[in-house]
This record gives sequence, C-alpha cells and structure tokens, in this order.
Amino acid sequence: MSKQPGDKSKSPAQLGLEQAGADLRSDVAIRVEDVKMVFNIASEQLHSLKEYFIKIAKHQLFFKPFTALDDINLTIRRGEVWGLVGTNGSGKSTLLKIIAGVLEPTAGSVEVNGVIAPLIELGAGFDLELTARENIYLNGALLGYSKAFITKHFDAIVDFAELRDFLDLPMKNYSSGMVARIAFAIATVIVPDILIVDETLSVGDMFFQQKCEKRINQLINDNHTTVLFVSHDTAQVERICERAIWIEKAQQRMIGPVDQVVEAYRSSQGGQ
Repeated sequence: MSKQPGDKSKSPAQLGLEQAGADLRSDVAIRVEDVKMVFNIASEQLHSLKEYFIKIAKHQLFFKPFTALDDINLTIRRGEVWGLVGTNGSGKSTLLKIIAGVLEPTAGSVEVNGVIAPLIELGAGFDLELTARENIYLNGALLGYSKAFITKHFDAIVDFAELRDFLDLPMKNYSSGMVARIAFAIATVIVPDILIVDETLSVGDMFFQQKCEKRINQLINDNHTTVLFVSHDTAQVERICERAIWIEKAQQRMIGPVDQVVEAYRSSQGGQ
C-alpha cells in the first residue's frame, strides 16, 4: 500500500538507523558536554561567621569568580578505563564531583548511566567520632546500601580492609591509610557500574595499593565495570587505564590513548 501524505510509518532502514543510534547511546556510561564550573570566592579573607554576616548586612561583601573548569567534553563508554591527569588545582576533583552528582555545573550537562561507587574525598561519609564498625553502616547507608545488606557483607568488608582488630576504635584515631582501606572496601563490596577513584590509593601502603589495583582489575575484567581513575602517579595510571584526559588550569589539554596523554603531560612537567 502506498504511503499517503503525512503517513508516519517508517521504513526498515529508518528503524535500523534509529535502533543503532539507541544502542550507541545506551553504550555510554558517562557523557560530559561543554561543562563549565565557576565558583564565587570572597574578595577578602573573613575570619568568623560574625564578620561574614556583618559584611552582608552592610552590603560590603564582594565576590570574584574563579573558573575551575572551562568547556570540558568527555564521553566514556561502558567498560572503559580512563585516567585523569593534571597538576594540583587543575580541576580534576571538581570534574569528578560533578560526575558523581556532588556539584552542579555552572553550564553544560552531564549524563551518567549506572550505579556509581565514588571514592572522591578521603573521609567523606564518615563520622570520625564513631567507631569503624558504626561507620561501615553509616557510610554504607549513604551509598544506598540497606542495613541488612551491610550485615550480610560485613565480614567481607572487614576482611578486605584487614582492620578487624581496630573495629571498635573511633576512626579519629585511624591513619589516613586505614580510612582509605575502609572506604575502598565499602565502595567495592558490590559490583558498581561505574567506579570513581580520586587519589584514595595514594595514601595506602604499597601492599594495600596492589590489593586495590587487583580488585579494580577484577571489576574491569570480570564485570565490565567502567572506571575513572585520578592519580599523580602516572605509572599507576598507565598500568590501570586505557585512555586518559589531561586537564590543566581548568582547560582540557588533551584526550586519547593513555600512553600518549601521559607522555605529553610528563613532557610538560619536565619529564617527571
């Protein structure tokens, strides 16, 4: 039967193209488009809340904009392993917080498909006055795990962290490496769709770093987990990642295969 004017039926070819497009979109784990992040910073240093409110009342509080990220574009497919490199203050952690939903970008958009396990800021999600035992439940709840789920996996978390003898010690007495052990063990007790790791492994001892790398590789190889990894240890980035993005002073400098990006970044730092 011939199509009449206004007939909205589609040919098999059109349907095939639409399905291919849908499949391509569904393959995206993280898409960052034209992201810009601007913070307003007080133009003078204030030493107390009282001083802050007095300045507001007198209309004497002024801010200056600080651009942390400017026009960042990134597409990460499911199962890909990306490294993020750049000097301190370049905007790496800001980008991770935007992807994790902690921050809302000033401009642009971020699409995330899947369950994220974020290891962004050491100690985030913990109450250091509580014991490690209590914090495992607290942090698990913040990550969306039920109490029953944490109870079921409690021994696995503790065994991975290797801190059973310190469970009832307040976490304020923990070293940064011990906090990292607990945080990593909780975040990876399930198989996340997306794992974001920001410098967490740098505070652990060499043997625990190796253990974490093995766990990350297991998630990648066995479960097709997408990984976004940040470290100043470029050798570690090269070991773990396939592709990389280099951000410097809020600008996207380079994106591509990890060896090429890391080499360019090292050269910019005098070959360090």
